Amino acid sequence: MPLPDDELTPTPITHVPSDEFLKTGSWRTFRPVIDRDKCIKCYICWKFCPDVSVKVADDDAYPEIDYEFCKGCGICVRECPKDAITMEKEVRTR
Repeated sequence: MPLPDDELTPTPITHVPSDEFLKTGSWRTFRPVIDRDKCIKCYICWKFCPDVSVKVADDDAYPEIDYEFCKGCGICVRECPKDAITMEKEVRTR
């Protein structure tokens, strides 16, 4: 049985994660790459991205991948109706 609200003790927030803490792009082994010649700007990739890593600047812009947060799951590739997104091997530089 849950405690009533008046019996809960407030706990102070000791750490608020920053964007740096939340960046997950280093997890990838493959990265999605959008071919603008094939892209029809349907934004299905944006709609299905579970990490909100596909960005659209305005109503007529091509989608872009925010590689700092993209985990490389490939859902955008599977959902693209025009096969405009491919997965390419991640190349790390030190």
